Amino acid sequence: MNQTARASGTRLCRLDDLKDPGAKGFRFRKGDALFGGFVVRKDGEVRGYVDICPHAGWPLAAWEDRYLTREGDLILCGGHGALFRPDTGECVAGPCLGRALTRWPVTVRDGEVVVA
Repeated sequence: MNQTARASGTRLCRLDDLKDPGAKGFRFRKGDALFGGFVVRKDGEVRGYVDICPHAGWPLAAWEDRYLTREGDLILCGGHGALFRPDTGECVAGPCLGRALTRWPVTVRDGEVVVA
């Protein structure tokens, strides 16, 4: 994992600040290195993913924290419309069909979303 992804235990946000369904993006810089990740909350589960489309290599959200479809049921690549399952990161529609987002290990601890 990219060294700028933050150490285990790093607080990202309060769980209460993350809607269900909802998502929030994070950017960390260390020198010239940059890491982008996001967390998704759906059906009470929180998962983290690296913010890179497996097809094009660009960030998924076209607008800040806009990672989910309007219905909140799938993760959306704002660049070309690929759709991913929030629970597995698997692409279910679009040019990266069958590929998956890279996991970013996160967990919920004492009401806080933290890097695992």
